[in-house]
Amino acid sequence: MFGICNLAIIPLRIEPSDRSEIVSQVLFGEHFEILEQQKQWTKIKLQYDGYEGWIDSKQFQIISEADYQQLSSDSIILNSDLIEYITGLNNLLIPIPLGASLSFLSHNEINTQNYDFEGLKISGQKPKSNLINTAFMYLNAPYLWGGKTPFGIDCSGFTQMVYKLNGYRLLRDASQQANQGEALSFIEESEPGDLAFFDNEEGNIIHVGIIMDDNYIIHASGKVRIDRLDHLGIYNAEVNKHTHKLRVIKKII
Repeated sequence: MFGICNLAIIPLRIEPSDRSEIVSQVLFGEHFEILEQQKQWTKIKLQYDGYEGWIDSKQFQIISEADYQQLSSDSIILNSDLIEYITGLNNLLIPIPLGASLSFLSHNEINTQNYDFEGLKISGQKPKSNLINTAFMYLNAPYLWGGKTPFGIDCSGFTQMVYKLNGYRLLRDASQQANQGEALSFIEESEPGDLAFFDNEEGNIIHVGIIMDDNYIIHASGKVRIDRLDHLGIYNAEVNKHTHKLRVIKKII
């Protein structure tokens, strides 16, 4: 079985319980494979990044395998404004966040509510130079574990969504993203848009940010913020210390 998110933002949980940790979010228009169903909960695997988790069984629409395959092969079309609205039958109005998927709107067999969107859309691959402009759209968004929107986002959700809006695919977690792309030997080799990864005392990748010009980095820590980057890691001038230890820099594009 297969499904699609027909609400603005729904939580993806690690266990089938309202009290369970939210590990990610499913945004409007994202489609997925259904792995397991219980009365109240459904375990899914997102098509975009293969991420798995549990969602409330009342928070999605069933679609056919043919529709799933069609959406998977379609060009990805996304909402490119911080917040927009989907309209539908009976004056239905659904707010949707930046990065919500709109590809299914042209498929009448899925779009049974006659949803319509008149806002700004984005699709296709953009120049690498556009990544930083997109990242600025999330500036000051509060940190939220598992978040993927300007209203709450975590470090890897931030990098994934910035890349997605520019037509490039990243996996969901920082540790997964660290296995993508080509490692660079020195900060001096990096370009704006490259990713910097940071580890903990055990050597596990726990943080990621997007490199900017002049040894700055934009990343989600407390909020999406801009700090200095050097060979040791991220230096936060507000607290006058390094907050994250640099592990590796990767060129994804």
